[in-house]
This record gives sequence, C-alpha cells and structure tokens, in this order.
Amino acid sequence: MRLAMAKADVEDDVLTYDPTARKLENEMARITGKEAGLFVPSGTMGNLISVLVHCEIRGSEVILGNNSHIHIYENGGISTIGGVHPRPVNNNEDGTIDINLIESAIRNPDFELCYPKTRLICLENSHANSGGRCLSVEYTDRVGELAKKHGLKLHIDGARIFNASVALNVPVDRLVQAADSVSVCVSKGLGAPVGTVIVGTRSFIAKARILRKTLGGGMRQVGILCAAALVALQENVQKLVIDHRNAKILAEGLNKINGLSVDVASVETNIVYFEILKGSNITALKLRKIMDEHGILLMPDSSSRVRIVIHHQVSASDVQYTLSCIKQAMTGVTDDENGGN
Repeated sequence: MRLAMAKADVEDDVLTYDPTARKLENEMARITGKEAGLFVPSGTMGNLISVLVHCEIRGSEVILGNNSHIHIYENGGISTIGGVHPRPVNNNEDGTIDINLIESAIRNPDFELCYPKTRLICLENSHANSGGRCLSVEYTDRVGELAKKHGLKLHIDGARIFNASVALNVPVDRLVQAADSVSVCVSKGLGAPVGTVIVGTRSFIAKARILRKTLGGGMRQVGILCAAALVALQENVQKLVIDHRNAKILAEGLNKINGLSVDVASVETNIVYFEILKGSNITALKLRKIMDEHGILLMPDSSSRVRIVIHHQVSASDVQYTLSCIKQAMTGVTDDENGGN
C-alpha cells in the first residue's frame, strides 16, 4: 500500500481531476452495481452525507435501528448538522429490524401539520453492535420494497459490506441492489489506512460532492489515499474468509475459558463479543489493561462485555496467543501448566 501511495498519479480531486480517485470511485461503483462513487475521509462523513442528500429538507425523519452505528456512534451528526430527526426502531439480535415495525414507524403524510416527514430508512450490514451479523439479501430486498411502496429511500451503512458478502457468499452488488445509496469503508476489514466510498446514482453523487466540500472533506490530491484503497480491494477481500475463520476459532476458545461466555453461533464475520460472568474477579476494563501489557487490544462495551475484532494481520497463532493470555488473566493458569504450547 505504501508503495502504491508513493507512486500514485494525483491531481486536484475537489475539481474532479484526480485520476486515482476516479479509478477507485469507478471500481467501487462497479462492485456495488451503482452509477457513481465518491471518496470521503471517514464512514461517519459518508453516512452523514448520504442521509443529508436523501433528507434535503430540514425536519425530515429517518427510520434506523436503535443499536445502529449511525444512531449511537456518529455524534448525532444527522441532527446537529443536518436537522434530520432520527426515528429509532428496535434492532433484533441479528441486526435486522422487523418489517412491520419499520412500516408502523413511517409517519402518516396526512398529518404533516404535526409529524416530521419520513424520507429515509437506514440499515447496517454487517451489523457491528450485533457482533458482525449479516443481513440477508432477501431481508434487504423486503426493506427496499417497503421503501418504494411508501416513496422512501434506502441507505445501507455498508462499513463491512464485504465481510457480509463473503460470509453469505452473495456478491456485493446483489446484496445492496435494493439500496439507493451505500457507504463502504475501506479502512476496517479491508485494511486501508483511511477512507470510505459512498455510491449511488450520478445525481446523488453530484449532490454528495457538494456536501463533502461543505463538511471539509475535499482534500485535493486524495489519490495518495485512494491508491491504498485500491490495493485493499485487489488483495484483501480474499483474506476476509480467513479473518472469519480465525474469529470463529477465537470465539470457540473463549467459550471454553472459565468465567467467560460466548454465543459462538452468532459469530458470522470478524467481530467477537464475549461476556465476563458474574462471580469473576475481573472486569472488562481490568482485562483490557492486562491485555494491553501483552500487546492485545480489546474494547470493553460495558463492565462485563468485551469486543475483539480480527483483521488480516491477525494470524492463527496470534489467536492462540490471545486465548492463552486471556485464560491466564481469568484463571491464573497458563497453558504450559496444563501441558499446552
């Protein structure tokens, strides 16, 4: 990636002249089956721009999951910057939202005197807070049909859409066919240093480009970053299946450690959540500090819930090392004492 960045052919992207940026955007549009793409600095900006393009009138409403990334982790940007009202609906454990709940959340247009106007539905695939669970193409199609029925748009936060595609063995373009727009992160599972590409119709992207400039996302010779993203698309998508396999091995191993619990069946991609059971003499925060000393980075989600994410630079031996360190922290017993490696 660094070699590609050094050799990147660049120009002024704000004025649409950067050839490497165009190459990345066109490639992502091709992969997702959309007309055009736009590189933005982050997934948060990508989702914000997408919501604001679809909800141009302030006071518009978007229906989204109560446990979604847009709703929880993006600083309420759609409200504070765009004046868009969020209508959160409960996510199921697998990241889906019941279709009937989505439909019942759509405002009655005959009572616009009091209600905000529903203009958009947002889904997330894979669904991070549900442990990287994948939304099926059949489910996404049904939500798309519902959106069309009511004259709404559908945006997919596809930060990890390639993980979902690999796990479900469904091409990305088919997985997002029902969506009017998609944000695709290249710096998570795909391992590029920076960026997201949003895709949609040409008219959608034209509006998105203006909003990107408004938000400070126009970065001139951005081909330096896009070059790394192109390497990620070419080389790292095929590695995701290994990440998923390592995540499953990690989940199975964690579930065997006294004091821990993992829903192994729910581990579909590269995210693993585990619970520290009551009665254990350790908290998630304390475990994180111990693992920091071993070069292992964990993310506490609560006092007892912890998240671990696998990427292509985490090897099978790294997984075993992690299991050994966590076991020692939980039980005070090393694998060596049990005759292990």
